[in-house]
Amino acid sequence: MAGSRRRGPRAAARPLLYVLLLCVCRSAGGDGAGGGPGAAGPTDNPAAPPHRRFEYKYSFKGPHLVQSDGSVPFWAHAGNAIPSSDQIRIAPSLKSQRGSVWTKTKAAFENWELEVTFRVTGRGRIGADGLAVWYTENQGLEGPVFGSADMWNGVGIFFDSFDNDGKKNNPAILIIGNNGQIHYDHQNDGANQALSSCQRDFRNKPYPVRAKITYYQKTLTVMINNGFTPDKNDYEFCAKVENMIIPAQGHFGISAATGGLADDHDVLSFLTFQLTEPGKEPPTVDKEISEKEKEKYQEEFEHFQQELDKKKEEFQKDHPDLQGHPTDEIFESVGDRELRQIFEGQNRIHLEIKQLNRQLDMILDEQRRYVSSLTEEIAKRGAGAPGQPGQTFQQELDTVVNTQHEILRQVNEMKNSMSETVRLVSGIAHPGPAAGVYETTQHFNDIKEHLHIVKRDIDSLAQRSMPSNERPKCPELPPFPSCLSTLHFVIFVVVQTVLFIGYIMYR
Repeated sequence: MAGSRRRGPRAAARPLLYVLLLCVCRSAGGDGAGGGPGAAGPTDNPAAPPHRRFEYKYSFKGPHLVQSDGSVPFWAHAGNAIPSSDQIRIAPSLKSQRGSVWTKTKAAFENWELEVTFRVTGRGRIGADGLAVWYTENQGLEGPVFGSADMWNGVGIFFDSFDNDGKKNNPAILIIGNNGQIHYDHQNDGANQALSSCQRDFRNKPYPVRAKITYYQKTLTVMINNGFTPDKNDYEFCAKVENMIIPAQGHFGISAATGGLADDHDVLSFLTFQLTEPGKEPPTVDKEISEKEKEKYQEEFEHFQQELDKKKEEFQKDHPDLQGHPTDEIFESVGDRELRQIFEGQNRIHLEIKQLNRQLDMILDEQRRYVSSLTEEIAKRGAGAPGQPGQTFQQELDTVVNTQHEILRQVNEMKNSMSETVRLVSGIAHPGPAAGVYETTQHFNDIKEHLHIVKRDIDSLAQRSMPSNERPKCPELPPFPSCLSTLHFVIFVVVQTVLFIGYIMYR
């Protein structure tokens, strides 16, 4: 059964009484004999934090979150939950979706702490319905309460994003306990059933939202990181319930649901810690594992060790030339492989640029020969063809020559650009001792810019060097063939007339 004592007027006056007693104790300790630091009473020492132990069987976190069969180790998912390698989408952004994930085994922790990292994102300004974190006696795989079963025995921390009662107090975070006999008041957002609550907007945040839920010495505390900063420890107080009684053993779970409106409810991690009070001996692995299981694991380890030694001997027999060499020299490390791939890529770029440079040299030689031939032709025709037609032809030839000179200039610029690119690539392939990451990045940017210039110049050169009569044009349509000659048409008309007359006579 989960419950809490109601705080009345007397409980409201307790903090003032505590403050007064604390001031009296401090003044008495300071005025007495030996009131120095060495004589400070126990009230001056802060409470020691509890011992935290990570429980992997009640936790999940990416990457490699799911197995090959799509299941999450030690967890069971139900409904519309979609596990992936780095997160679990509890409920997708579709209407009327429900999903949940629960631990397969019960936890028997006297004190515990949860750190849940999640995202709730949607297109609209208002979302629905919300997400819930559970600690219950039984698994609530499916149901109407944020995708989980109603009338649970335990406690639920609800992240309610839709305002059902119209009081404009959502999104909100509520702590609701149940003894297994109470129906959740969904229409009023559980306002009369909440033991404690706070208003926090957890939708569409730039960073994942984090919730720290601590149950320690029968006190349940909820801290929230609103997702505005990347600081993982930037928590602020949200809600607290004292004298909280929960089942001694229970399942941890998280569920979500959508309604007429829909959000994506993604859980990135769910980390569980067992807390042990200071002065008590923390639980050890040896005490939890029985002697029978320890012997079983020891036998499996020895069996695997023998298999490994056998495989090593077979490898040495099959590869006698590798005996005596260190293992690091036989196998390539990750860093060596990345460096090899980088240098191989640079060498390929270098060879391609050299090939392009040779082709540009050939184009340049051909253009020079073409200009020389045109110049000689101009000199011959200009001497033997006086008059107006000769002047027109001379102007056309001058235009062609000027175009060829422009092409030669562009080809020279391309060649210079290619030479500069080759020089940069050579500098990258053989860096000096002071070469750094920034210089390498700048070299790659320069190479990319030069290659773009070369491509643009080659396209422009191809368009200019192509004669106007050789440029691609749309093909002309062939003449439409005559499907029926005059003789065939006359024969067709005569046959049709005879058939028609025969048909009339037959009738």
